[in-house]
Amino acid sequence: MVQDLPPLGGYEPVQYKRNLPFRGFRPGYYLIAMGVVSAYGCYVAMNGIKERREMAREKIWTRIHLTPMLQAEADRDDVRRFWAAEKREKELMKGVKGWETGGVYNSDRFVRPTYTVSPPTESVISEKDYLKIVGKEEK
Repeated sequence: MVQDLPPLGGYEPVQYKRNLPFRGFRPGYYLIAMGVVSAYGCYVAMNGIKERREMAREKIWTRIHLTPMLQAEADRDDVRRFWAAEKREKELMKGVKGWETGGVYNSDRFVRPTYTVSPPTESVISEKDYLKIVGKEEK
């Protein structure tokens, strides 16, 4: 039997290396670029946080400085409503002997109302209907 031998001059070299074209930069450059982008993002985020903090501080100080004016306005409104209520009470109770307006708390000292109720623009029930319910019909 004849032995199989290599061809004269030998076999062609075996290609074991990959022959791919060069694409993109080295990985180190991508790493540096991502670091720069991340650093810039952190810088912008920190500036935004500082700006928000400054705006919140400004808002707080604005409220602190406006509080006395707003409180005075609320006080004037309370006094106006108090006088209007006294005037209504005097008008309603003018026919009752011995009735004194005010003095709900048995004191001359002014007591701030715990809440303010503004009356409706139109009464829910008319005066005529109220008198029918109470039993004092007009003649």
